[in-house]
Amino acid sequence: MTAITQQSLQDAWALFTFLLVELTALFIAISYLVGVLQLYIPPAKIRNVLSSKHGKGYVIAALMGAITPFCSCSTIPFLKGLIRANAGFGPMMVFLFSSPLLNPILIVLFAVTFSIKIAAIYFIISIGISILAGITLEKLGFEKYIIVPDETPDGSSGCCSSAVTNKWEKLWLEVWQDFKQAFPYLLVGVSLGAIIHGFVPTDFITSYAGSDNPLAIPFAAVIGIPLYTRAIVMIPLAAAFVAKGMGIGAVMAFVIGSAGASIPELILLRSLFKTQMIVAFVFVVLSMAIVTGFVFSYVF
Repeated sequence: MTAITQQSLQDAWALFTFLLVELTALFIAISYLVGVLQLYIPPAKIRNVLSSKHGKGYVIAALMGAITPFCSCSTIPFLKGLIRANAGFGPMMVFLFSSPLLNPILIVLFAVTFSIKIAAIYFIISIGISILAGITLEKLGFEKYIIVPDETPDGSSGCCSSAVTNKWEKLWLEVWQDFKQAFPYLLVGVSLGAIIHGFVPTDFITSYAGSDNPLAIPFAAVIGIPLYTRAIVMIPLAAAFVAKGMGIGAVMAFVIGSAGASIPELILLRSLFKTQMIVAFVFVVLSMAIVTGFVFSYVF
């Protein structure tokens, strides 16, 4: 076995173990937090705040996404909570698109690594397209492609009824049930992401997404999706791509593709969305990545 192969295996294994532990902890913690909020915030209140009947519901959802430091995968348990609370479909989609893309950590890293101007333009485009996509999917009737999460044991029936003694134990059972349903998807997604991360070299990307390639931006957007990368790693990686000759537009397309629709996230979303909704979701993220990339190429 060559040194390169050994290093690739080590990189893939390191990312696999890190992501599996991190996303498991995040999934359980966020699911529990959402459950606690639902205990104290009535579903009717969530429905009213995130209603698609008035424009402010979309704006509030986008701002929620902007202030929640979630990666694409850890957005899923929060989305499950919104679905169970019967929040407006359009605002839910806005949150799903905006949360990983407007991660405050990502914005700060953009400003520090590149410039405040680049970070501001990225923020405005991402929040604008997220709202537009949510409204469009709502108008096109894509709500019918959502799979409502299964209800979990409530303590009134089933083998666990005698063990459930209070609302906190009931909440833990619900969180654990959600995690067990999502874990196979999580395991497959993390495995694929780790393999691609370990065995796809950066030189391969830059050779096809260089500034002299007219198809660099679409290519970078597409290749970003399987290359699931954490925000804290993504920006230094983007800076390295620029140093290797990758255009700023292609870098933006890569960042949005990677942050907005990773393979682990798509596999997790399969438990909540039918195929038509998955396709629409990928189409929106790719469109957002490509449009943003061309805007940056024109401006800079």
